[in-house]
Amino acid sequence: MRIYLFLLLVSAAITFLVTPGVRLMARRAGAMTAVRERDVHDAVTPRLGGLAMFAGVAAALLIASNVPFLEGLFRDSRQPWAILSAAGVVTLLGAADDRWDLDWVTKLAGQVLAALLLAWQGVSLVTLPINGVTVLSGRTALILTVLVVVVSMNAVNFVDGLDGLAAGVMAIGGSAFFLYAYMLTRNSSSTDYSSLAALLTAVLIGACLGFLPHNFARARIFMGDSGSMMLGLLLAASTIAVTGQVDPASLSGADFFGQFLPILLPIGVMVIPFLDFALAVVRRIGAGKSPFHADKYHLHHRLLSLGHSKRAAVLIMYTWTVVISVGLLVPLLLPTTAVLIFWACGLLFALVLTFDPLRWRSGRHRKDLTDAHRP
Repeated sequence: MRIYLFLLLVSAAITFLVTPGVRLMARRAGAMTAVRERDVHDAVTPRLGGLAMFAGVAAALLIASNVPFLEGLFRDSRQPWAILSAAGVVTLLGAADDRWDLDWVTKLAGQVLAALLLAWQGVSLVTLPINGVTVLSGRTALILTVLVVVVSMNAVNFVDGLDGLAAGVMAIGGSAFFLYAYMLTRNSSSTDYSSLAALLTAVLIGACLGFLPHNFARARIFMGDSGSMMLGLLLAASTIAVTGQVDPASLSGADFFGQFLPILLPIGVMVIPFLDFALAVVRRIGAGKSPFHADKYHLHHRLLSLGHSKRAAVLIMYTWTVVISVGLLVPLLLPTTAVLIFWACGLLFALVLTFDPLRWRSGRHRKDLTDAHRP
C-alpha cells in the first residue's frame, strides 16, 4: 500500500508543479476556451491541462518501473507501456482538439486507434468476470475492448463541464476502484501485492488531486479533451486489467456479488459520466443531430437550472459518486443489514441535497433563479 500511495503523491506533485507552465503555454498557443452560449464559465480560460496530468502519470509510471515491488509488471508484460503509449496518443489528440477544435470524426478515429493499440498489446477483454466466461472469438474481444475504451473516454469528456467536476469525480471513483483492485490482489496472493489495475488507478487519482487546486472554482485552467480522454482511457484500462486476472469470488463474503463487481464497480465509478453520456446521445439522436453535437442540457446544466450554484452542483455530483461507488464496495466489508442502511441513508441524503425541498418551499430557489436570469 505504501508504494502505491508514494506513486500517487508523485503523480499529484508533478501534475501540480507542471500545471502553471502548461497554463502559460496554453495562453501563448491560443488554446483557450471561449465563452459560448452553452458554457457556464464566464471568462476565457486556458485549456491543455491534460498535458500536465499526463506528465504526472508518466513520471509515476516510469518510477514504478524501477521499484522492485512493481518492476515485474513492466518486465513480464508490455501492457503498462502500451497503456502509457495509448494515453499519450489520446492526450496529444485532445491537445490538438483543445487548440484547433477538431471535428468529431477525427476525434473518434483517434480514440479508436488508441483502443486498438491497447488491444494489440494485450490490454483486451479476453474474459468476462462471471464464472470466468470466455469471450468466444478474438473479433468479439476486440470489439468489446474498443467499445469500453471509447465510451469511457467520451463519458468523462461529456461530464467535464464545471470547475473541478471531472477531476473530482474521477478521483473519488478511482479511489473506490483502487481499494477494490488492492483487495483483490491481497486475497489472491499472500506474497505478491503488485497489481496493474491498482497502479493505474493510483496514478490516475494522483493526477486528479494534483490538478484540482488549479481547476476547482474558480478554475485557472481546464483539463480540456487532453485530460478527460486520458482519464477515461486509464480507468478503462484498469477495468480491463482486473477482468480475468484474479478470481473476484476469492473475496470474503463475496462469492456471488464479487463475481459481478468488476462489471458493476466501473459503472458505479463512472455513473455520473455514463448517465450524462447516455442521456446526451439519446437526446441528440432523438433531435436528429449527431451524438457529438454540443448542447446545454447536461446534468450539471440541469442542477444549475434547479437553482444550485456552480460549486454546489459540483459537490452534489461528488456526493452521488461517493454514495454509489462506496455503496458497491461495502457488501465486501459489511453485513447485509449494514449495507442496506448505508444505501438507504446515502440515497436519501443525495436526493435531499439534489432537490433541497426546504429550499424550494422557502422560496429561495425562485429568488436564485430570478437573480440568475437578471441582466
